[in-house]
Amino acid sequence: QVHLVESGGGLVQPGGSLTLSCTAPRSGSDEDYLGYWMIGWFRQVTGKEREGVSCISHGSAHIKTSDSVKGRFATSRDNHKNTIYLQMDKLRPEESGIYYCARARTYWDEDDCLSPAAYDYWGQGTQVTVSS
Repeated sequence: QVHLVESGGGLVQPGGSLTLSCTAPRSGSDEDYLGYWMIGWFRQVTGKEREGVSCISHGSAHIKTSDSVKGRFATSRDNHKNTIYLQMDKLRPEESGIYYCARARTYWDEDDCLSPAAYDYWGQGTQVTVSS
């Protein structure tokens, strides 16, 4: 079992920034070493389906970002820290919701990396509220 933990959410004003982190405690298993796997960021706004925001391949060679956040959000990873980041700039009120990270069952999947179905393990999420 892989236990993903998101952090960094909170309250921010419209136009502001937040950086989310996603990590997993290491047990020595390849399963919880996030550096081997594709990691995705998703968000769920009340009343809407879970939406893929960004995804990154195991070696950071490939990154995909949804059109809705392109140019404002960026994902990166530090495999030494077993952590993936989502830098979010110019946040909008309609982007308030719960943000999740997830670990896929492969190192990269260009076609499905923004699809929740490609991921086996999910964190509990962190709340992001964009409001003045």
